[in-house]
Amino acid sequence: MQSSEIILTPDGRAKLEEELLWREGEHAKEITESIKTAKDFGDLSENAEYDAAKEEQARNEARCNEIRKILATAKIVENAGTGTVSIGCTVTIKDQTTGKDMAFTIVGTTETDSLKHRISNESPVGSALMGRRKGDEVTVTAPNGSVRTYTIEKIER
Repeated sequence: MQSSEIILTPDGRAKLEEELLWREGEHAKEITESIKTAKDFGDLSENAEYDAAKEEQARNEARCNEIRKILATAKIVENAGTGTVSIGCTVTIKDQTTGKDMAFTIVGTTETDSLKHRISNESPVGSALMGRRKGDEVTVTAPNGSVRTYTIEKIER
């Protein structure tokens, strides 16, 4: 994990809390059962099922520790309702080259999900939009060097 500040929306915090409960509860019990079952197979020195269950237990505990750290140190950002783009906003932009509209929700880096159109406030597009208002034009240089200009069409909280 980076040492930079972790920013979460209230929804992102709730999802992490839900994942932690599942990992510490139901999933941990499933792993414990897998270990017990694998022990019944006999010799642990050549027991692939036992090794796999122990590896899953270690991965699960590592993820639980990671979530605990995030929840303990993250800054939770509420929607301010100021009319400017901020974390938690859904922003509709128009690509000035193609005329295509795109909508993104701006989130902290730990909540990004391109399949759900959730982009980081630190991404090229996300950082260009932060603090801007409806009607503003922003120019973004992508990692590949291409330059795009977008107009902010709508900001929703």
